[in-house]
Amino acid sequence: MIRFSQEHLQTICTHAESTYPEECCGIILGYLANEGKIVVEVIPTENAWNTEAAAEFAGERTAESKKRQYTIAPEVMLKTQREARNISLNIIGIFHSHPDHPAIPSECDRLYAWQGYSYIIVSVKNGKAGELQSWSLDDTHHFQAEPIENIIS
Repeated sequence: MIRFSQEHLQTICTHAESTYPEECCGIILGYLANEGKIVVEVIPTENAWNTEAAAEFAGERTAESKKRQYTIAPEVMLKTQREARNISLNIIGIFHSHPDHPAIPSECDRLYAWQGYSYIIVSVKNGKAGELQSWSLDDTHHFQAEPIENIIS
């Protein structure tokens, strides 16, 4: 389970709507507790997908645009990881949007996902954020739905 405040969920949806029709992305900071992952901060980032980023990834989808791909620049991930550690937090997840598609992970999402992270996907249809789901990888590197709990902040 991953626990978000309404403000965190709204930040994800607002970022997704602002980047439509391209995919948005961002980093989720928090910590592990007995009741699951607790979100402390949601950090919208730039979708750094471009031809140079595409060259780093193998497969047929590398030519696709930000409308169907996202990446967070490695230097942003490293900087955020360092800053999180300084305040006793961890990167516990990544969020991104699926413009005009369901909030279900693609095969590409699965191939490049890391175990231990939550992957929040928000479906954005015609510029309006809708369904939002969380996914995590199981031991066989397949996504399983992860419950989201809305906490009062």
